[in-house]
Amino acid sequence: MLPFWIALQFLSSLPVSLPGMPAPREVGRSLLYYPLVGLLLGLLLWLASQLLQGTPAPLHAALLLTLWVLLSGALHLDGLADSADAWLGGFGDRERTLRIMKDPRSGPIAVVTLVLVLLLKFCALWVLVGQGIGAQLLLAPLIGRAAMLGLFLGTPYVRPGGLGQALAEHLPRREAAWVLLVSVLLCIVLAGHQAFSVMLVVLAGFAWLRHAMCRRLEGTTGDTAGAMLELLELAVVLVLAI
Repeated sequence: MLPFWIALQFLSSLPVSLPGMPAPREVGRSLLYYPLVGLLLGLLLWLASQLLQGTPAPLHAALLLTLWVLLSGALHLDGLADSADAWLGGFGDRERTLRIMKDPRSGPIAVVTLVLVLLLKFCALWVLVGQGIGAQLLLAPLIGRAAMLGLFLGTPYVRPGGLGQALAEHLPRREAAWVLLVSVLLCIVLAGHQAFSVMLVVLAGFAWLRHAMCRRLEGTTGDTAGAMLELLELAVVLVLAI
């Protein structure tokens, strides 16, 4: 179970303590549990939504979004902000893009990107709350984290050293493919009659973002993986709301 606890500690702000520094092999195996962590976070959102029944829809949506951000520790929003700054500030240059991505400061491009993404997610949640959304709340967190597994499974990691390299090098690929297959089937079940449109948008978004990463960086980084997660989560709630 250690790889699951590693994944939960890394992907969430839930209080998880590990018994020392995990081995690279265990870190790599933790990727297999990313979809499960997404499912757990989605379940917490669904439970919170049930408790908020009767709350005015705008406030209900705002509280759900706040909990969503708090549960993830804003980790992936940070990756989205860094990627937005680097992508536009890098002017197509690989090394400049990677250098800007490591800068902890956020420029106006990052701020505008975060505001737009959170605003769109809030509006989509508002619509979904009005429609009486149920188990579909599990869908976006599950898809976002399953997409990270798919990205590391099929995309080179371009920064030497660190957690990302351990994830990429020690990921059990055959098991990862099975986990992805089960995740896709579960997503189809959760999406119900909207399964085709949701999966079409998600697959198209994944392919486009991966292509952009490979074209600019020749692979992925932790920041771009986090950006992909946030954008695909947004795409899912938008499709469900529309």
